[in-house]
Amino acid sequence: MKQRPSFPARLDVTLAKNRPNAHGVPVVSAASTSQAPASTTPTAGRAKPMPPAAAPQGHGMESSAVRTRMVQKLAAGGISDTQVLAAMGAIERHRFVDSALINQAYEDTSLPIGLGQTISKPGVVSRMAELLRNGHSGKLGRVLEIGTGCGYQAAVLSLLASEVYSIERLRGLHDRARENLRHLRLANLHLLFGDGMQGYAKGAPYAAIIAAAGGEAVPQAWVDQLAMGGRLVAPVVTPGSPGGAQALLVLDKTPQGVRQTILEAVHFVPLKSGVA
Repeated sequence: MKQRPSFPARLDVTLAKNRPNAHGVPVVSAASTSQAPASTTPTAGRAKPMPPAAAPQGHGMESSAVRTRMVQKLAAGGISDTQVLAAMGAIERHRFVDSALINQAYEDTSLPIGLGQTISKPGVVSRMAELLRNGHSGKLGRVLEIGTGCGYQAAVLSLLASEVYSIERLRGLHDRARENLRHLRLANLHLLFGDGMQGYAKGAPYAAIIAAAGGEAVPQAWVDQLAMGGRLVAPVVTPGSPGGAQALLVLDKTPQGVRQTILEAVHFVPLKSGVA
């Protein structure tokens, strides 16, 4: 068996389960803060646990009801995977956006997070997660996320996979994601600072890879690091499209070769190499 990358010892915990109600809508558990802290890069060491951040006052964002309404809208919009819906309901999106934008936290809109980057729409996050799961009954195995951003999608993925490696090329966002994720204490989420176009070979092979930035083509490193039978979901620039329009790509790695399917139009930040 291939040796796994070395990370700090992790705390054994049981993640809160969010079961769907009679209408198929997950009931959000209030125990989402009982998990172990996300680890940082192998060289940076383990982040010190911090007390849970106080929920914003006066906005009602601390209530599970506002997330339940968001989940109901996602279900009405076509998201049917109950595990995805439960994860979307469990993660408090308002903790990942600027205080000035907090009233828009549960609207289906992307929001700026600084350094020219955005937090994706809940509808897009849930759509990509559902495509990534591809009907699996249980959790995914090891997942690689390209573009941590503010950490929101990484948190959602941590509830859907046994292990998540999330890489960010912008130091400012990498540090911000670490702070945003402290209160969740996620033992299976590892934050990496580096060039996402190179992937993270030490953690490969991955059952699934998801990207939050779109380029002309999927980097070969991602395909190489995807396990046989694995799936990759990423935005790509549509060939010949004016202005670099993007579409959602689903790539399946099979014994017969790589199969690619182009889906609906999307809009993500450009995929870039290097770190900053």
